[in-house]
Amino acid sequence: MPRFSQTLIPPAQRQTVQALTDALDLGYGDKQSKRTGFLIMLTLAALIAIAGVLTDSTATVIGAMIIAPLGTPILGIGLGIVTGHLSLVIRSILWVLAGLVIVVALGLVFALFVATPQSLATNSQVLGRTSPSLMDLVAALATGFAGGFAMCRKDLSAVLPGVAISISLVPPLGVVGVCAGQGLWSDALGALVLFLSNVLALVIAGTIVFTMGGYAREPGSSTTANRRRAYIVVTVLAVLIAVPLAANSIAAVALARWSATIQELTTEWLAGEPGARVYDVTWSGAKGIVDVTTDDGQVPPVDDLQESLSTAIPSWVGVVVDVGQGHEIVVQ
Repeated sequence: MPRFSQTLIPPAQRQTVQALTDALDLGYGDKQSKRTGFLIMLTLAALIAIAGVLTDSTATVIGAMIIAPLGTPILGIGLGIVTGHLSLVIRSILWVLAGLVIVVALGLVFALFVATPQSLATNSQVLGRTSPSLMDLVAALATGFAGGFAMCRKDLSAVLPGVAISISLVPPLGVVGVCAGQGLWSDALGALVLFLSNVLALVIAGTIVFTMGGYAREPGSSTTANRRRAYIVVTVLAVLIAVPLAANSIAAVALARWSATIQELTTEWLAGEPGARVYDVTWSGAKGIVDVTTDDGQVPPVDDLQESLSTAIPSWVGVVVDVGQGHEIVVQ
């Protein structure tokens, strides 16, 4: 291995390719024990995660992350790419898909225990997994590198529980099932995108670490596999995931800034009204709705507010002042 790689993965601490394959390939060694163990722990992790989501319990969801075994076949995809074993890649993908189906199906069943779709609107476990951003992908990549090094180095195996907590795999799938069961398709899609971005991040990071570890040059690795094509496919998929996440991040930042601007200008507009209060801005598409109250329920003419907003936020962004009791004033 190059000197830099030996610094990151010292030869004395480097796992053999046989040990790594045994840890990540559910079709290697004692297949039956591995597969039954995977299914048992995945089902239990799914039940715990869904219960944690429905009760809005962070501690319960973390417990599900620790025991969830989905990271094993996902890193197995990366190992299969590096060693050129297409059978390992396909086998690992099928196990990931099986895990996806199991967790989502359980989420659909437990969606029956949700009183109304609106009850999920304030659930922090749902809200935190339905609008993924670019930072989620960055965090997943860093976690993937940590997981890759932990698998390659004998002295880092103790960090694997922390890696399991850092990467979110089963909880987003539970949210997919629960939201889909309640007809919240946009939220379900957002949680699915978060899961897919985490999967790709783990595969990319694992592929890089395993390549640095020299596993592509092991005697048992394929000499005819087209690794470059595999790397290109993974890269293209990563870009396809990163683009919407980046767009979502930009939109979130823009909405936060516009919300602060709308609140500030609305407060200035109502400065002369006794007992005037300005509350949060809620968004419906590109329309911001700002809730206000006054002692007499009246507000001044909106001309000054319109003029202030016209130079502060884009003209295509709508602004509505909600005075209460169904009285809304369109400002822009």
